[in-house]
Amino acid sequence: MISDLVSTGEKPCVVALHCSLGSGRQWYKLARELGPLYQVIAPDIAGYGDNRGWLELPITLAEEISALGDGIDQATGPVHLVGHSYGGAIAFRMATASPFASRIRSLTLIEPVLPTLLDMDDADRSGFARLSSQISADLGGRRNLQAIGKFLNFWNGSGPTQELSPEARLHMVNCIEKIPFDFTAAFDELNVAAAAASIRVPTLLLSGGQSPRLTQRIVERLATIIAGAQTRSVLTAGHMLPITHANFVNREIVAHITRADDLADVSLASGPGRIGASQSCALRVTQE
Repeated sequence: MISDLVSTGEKPCVVALHCSLGSGRQWYKLARELGPLYQVIAPDIAGYGDNRGWLELPITLAEEISALGDGIDQATGPVHLVGHSYGGAIAFRMATASPFASRIRSLTLIEPVLPTLLDMDDADRSGFARLSSQISADLGGRRNLQAIGKFLNFWNGSGPTQELSPEARLHMVNCIEKIPFDFTAAFDELNVAAAAASIRVPTLLLSGGQSPRLTQRIVERLATIIAGAQTRSVLTAGHMLPITHANFVNREIVAHITRADDLADVSLASGPGRIGASQSCALRVTQE
């Protein structure tokens, strides 16, 4: 968790959830961009960062939410949810089927890993399931570096290969055994389309033009289901766009959160009633 950037008090709260093999530190720049007006909570998902050492790791998204425990229990007031990749899948579950659902003011999903949104016989979904089996087999045979290679190669999509620093590779070696649990939880989530259709808060969907087809298609499908969802596609970015294109992505997230707060203020001022849903908007961006 970014403890030095978390401030307390009755103010809007932003809960930001990182990708697999990452940590809450992924959101340091976003917290800086949001500034002191927001309580920012960026917990480490079970098995990553400082949230390791579990005897039984979560195997469902609901269990992932429970495992966050104190990391999100300190959230006060309305909650703006931000999630990237596997963290996006957990954020989706939080927004649709958790004790936090009624408190969500806005939702930002950056290529959430929700493979069951696609048809059972879909080629991209099937390919992702094969990747899960191959990585599990490598880990079972203690071929951890091969498992990491397969994982990174998939998420690299059509983008250029990036060389990892020794520190980053060591971090992945220490965390890679959590990956099969993440796959299991993602494939366990059912009725995703129906859950997406129930979302009634301002929603921003982000994707990279060089990302794997799987997550690009998931974002495209969500955009057709979630009422009023806005989409942003960064053509030059890959799956790690919150890091590689942090300036653009963070500006979009902050603007989305600000609009949601403004909308809530108008709704409170006008009394009971439903504010009309915003029109779906797609913006294709070639660079930051």
